[in-house]
Amino acid sequence: MTDQLSRVFAALSDPTRRDIVARLTREDATVGDLAAPYDVSLQAVSKHLKVLEEAGLVTRSREAQRRPVHLEAEVFDLMTKWIERYRRQAEERYRRLDAVLAEMNEHDESTTDDRPQEGTAS
Repeated sequence: MTDQLSRVFAALSDPTRRDIVARLTREDATVGDLAAPYDVSLQAVSKHLKVLEEAGLVTRSREAQRRPVHLEAEVFDLMTKWIERYRRQAEERYRRLDAVLAEMNEHDESTTDDRPQEGTAS
């Protein structure tokens, strides 16, 4: 897993990290702020942040005594492009399937219309 997309998906496979990312969409936060709702140590949250940082999802800066964590939203563009490509391919397959089913339905209706009705002479 050396490519960035794999690192991003691996980082987001953990529910705690997904929650941290969701919280960072609202505002930057310190490790202490991020750790507050969890029943884990600051060190455990720091480990989660390290994984997110290695994936390129977050960065840490220094503001006086604080070290806020910032969400790098551009990484989501990479994920969105990857997902969108496969979504478009899946939609195209469904459109082709719909066309085949519509053609089959038309064929069934036309063969039904050609048959004599029961109880009538042909």
